[in-house]
Amino acid sequence: MSTIKRSVMTLYSDPRSEQSHRVRIVLAEKAINVNIVDTSPDNLPEELLEINPYGSLPTLVDRAVVLYKSSIIMEYLDERFPHPPLLPVYPITRAKSRLTMSRIEQDWCPLVEKIMLGKKGAQEAREELSDSLMGLTPLFEEYPFFLSEEISLVDCMLAPILWRLSDMEIELPKKGKAIEAYMERIFARDAFKASLSEYEHELRLLDDI
Repeated sequence: MSTIKRSVMTLYSDPRSEQSHRVRIVLAEKAINVNIVDTSPDNLPEELLEINPYGSLPTLVDRAVVLYKSSIIMEYLDERFPHPPLLPVYPITRAKSRLTMSRIEQDWCPLVEKIMLGKKGAQEAREELSDSLMGLTPLFEEYPFFLSEEISLVDCMLAPILWRLSDMEIELPKKGKAIEAYMERIFARDAFKASLSEYEHELRLLDDI
């Protein structure tokens, strides 16, 4: 087995996946020098299979450290590069942020996957995801970012899903204006723009045509 030695941090990233996208947002928000290797989950490079027993994306290589779950990668980056911080300082608010991230991971991500892959029950998943989002409308009205005055890891997880709403054929009703305003704020950030793969960039270009 060969050993991969890299002087620059490397992220193996699926340019179509919201899981990889959220990590790219964190990297961009912190202006981390990183080599991004666009990789298809259907054609993984041999070097990735050697370092990640699950053959999953995203995978981060930081010298001797190899990480391969998006939420773990995000928190690692936040601790490794503490400025600007993307998790609250106080334990209670930090715990609440982690609970919200866990909810997104467990409740919403399976719905997104079902919709994006066109699996059985995709239409029901669209309705459930839309209803869940609309149920949180009051929370989008309270602060500039989700439950926070500053951008956090929660926003980094939310943004890739919201960016893909039109691609998932989900149209928010008129009473979702607070969510639309939140999306505009997030999508206007330079870091968010920098995080987009060519595929992701074209998702919104198609909407504007």
